[in-house]
Amino acid sequence: MSGNRRAVVAGGGTAGHVVPALAVANALVARGWAQGDVELVGSRRGQDAELAGAAGFGVTTLPGRGLVRSFSLPDLWANLGAVAGLVSATVQAVVLVARWRPAVVVSVGGYASFPAAAAAVVLRRPLVLVNVDAVPGLVHRVLGRFASASAVAFAGTPLPHAVVTGTPVRADIGSLVRSPAAAGEARRALGLPADRVTLATFGGSLGARRINEAVVDLAGRWRDRGDVSLFQVTGRRDHQWVTDRVAAAGAGALAHRVVDFCRQMPLLYQAADVVVCRAGAMTVAELAAAGVPAVLVPLPGAPSTTSGPMPRHWSPPGRR
Repeated sequence: MSGNRRAVVAGGGTAGHVVPALAVANALVARGWAQGDVELVGSRRGQDAELAGAAGFGVTTLPGRGLVRSFSLPDLWANLGAVAGLVSATVQAVVLVARWRPAVVVSVGGYASFPAAAAAVVLRRPLVLVNVDAVPGLVHRVLGRFASASAVAFAGTPLPHAVVTGTPVRADIGSLVRSPAAAGEARRALGLPADRVTLATFGGSLGARRINEAVVDLAGRWRDRGDVSLFQVTGRRDHQWVTDRVAAAGAGALAHRVVDFCRQMPLLYQAADVVVCRAGAMTVAELAAAGVPAVLVPLPGAPSTTSGPMPRHWSPPGRR
């Protein structure tokens, strides 16, 4: 293996960071990089190893967790542990990057991207930031001045050397075809009736309690309807709570499937007549690429900006 053909893609911890990391990794392969030369570096706390491994890439997971934005004593203590884990992960990342000597380190943001991105700065390896949010997160704000380039989804994103490239969308979503026949097949694959109007809901890999509460309430109102289906992705935190509530309500005419995490998002986008979900940057780009009608629920307290147009998305060559 030639050392100057190695690429490291760093980020993870949540699906909102793992998904763009995989999209970038697949785009590198589509442009001639060997799959074995692309290494994903993520977090042990998330689903990084499972998702990246299933895609066929090498994956290295490091310790660490995100900081809690609170000054309560328990949270301050948790943040001390997070910083200690981050320091340990960064030391490990320096060792790994020194051994690999990659041609480029790509950071997609989030706490899990910091160790490898910081190692690239320390060891003077080229660093490229991929920023899908309008407002950069802490890692990219700190390391942006050291990056060779910043690929951003929004014009006006305040990062050095910013180039508007759009949001990296997976090829299987960028090439997705929506039609009545495809919708019926997708619904059957997801365990739903093929001929019913289908509402899909999700709130990120951890879940969104308010959305889950609203969907459980809606399921109660629609309990006797035989013309609609609900596919509810609860996230890990709320899954048991939702399943207990649905079981207590008892079966009715409504087709209501509850899962904690969906590994078949292209099928879900094909199956759904409408989606209700959090307005995450990756989710919005995927919905736009797939052409799925959606009701977007912003995250309360999320950083916001009023400048710049809607984001673009891109797919690998040969995809729309």
